[in-house]
Amino acid sequence: METIGKILITEDEIADAVARMGREISADYDGKELLLVGILKGAFLTMADLARQITVPVEFDFMAVSSYGDATKSSGVVRILKDLDQEISNRHVVIVEDIVDTGLTLHYLLENLRVRQPASIEIAALLVKEGIQQIPIDVKYRGFDIPPDFVVGYGLDYTGLFRNLPYVSVLDPDNLPV
Repeated sequence: METIGKILITEDEIADAVARMGREISADYDGKELLLVGILKGAFLTMADLARQITVPVEFDFMAVSSYGDATKSSGVVRILKDLDQEISNRHVVIVEDIVDTGLTLHYLLENLRVRQPASIEIAALLVKEGIQQIPIDVKYRGFDIPPDFVVGYGLDYTGLFRNLPYVSVLDPDNLPV
């Protein structure tokens, strides 16, 4: 597949970061059962690869939220499109995100989940955009800090496309396929 912009993070760099995050999570949850909550659609690749790196017992659930639509900037209005199938009361939960940018969506999600009284709740994110967080978010397990560019690949999309790229690329609007 032809690149659609400058490659920011290579496939090998992603694999190394996800393996490191998996080791950190495994160490922190040793002796505990863990529930990974993937935020659809973007986090599905990160969650799949991360889960294979975690050595403690782990279950999966998913949520779908929207604050972008087809735009390249968050609207700030968060909608839950799919809620959890499982109860999280007294469970150790790690939310898996593809990217944290303004923090608005994740803040809303954390507030929503905390009222359900999990034993613990942490965040794992492949990417954290620097300098644009409107609400500080503590991302305990992070792959990379990146500049505030719009990026695609490895689960991240532009109008539903480019999630399948094995790397993370800065979107070049002049290089998009017609």
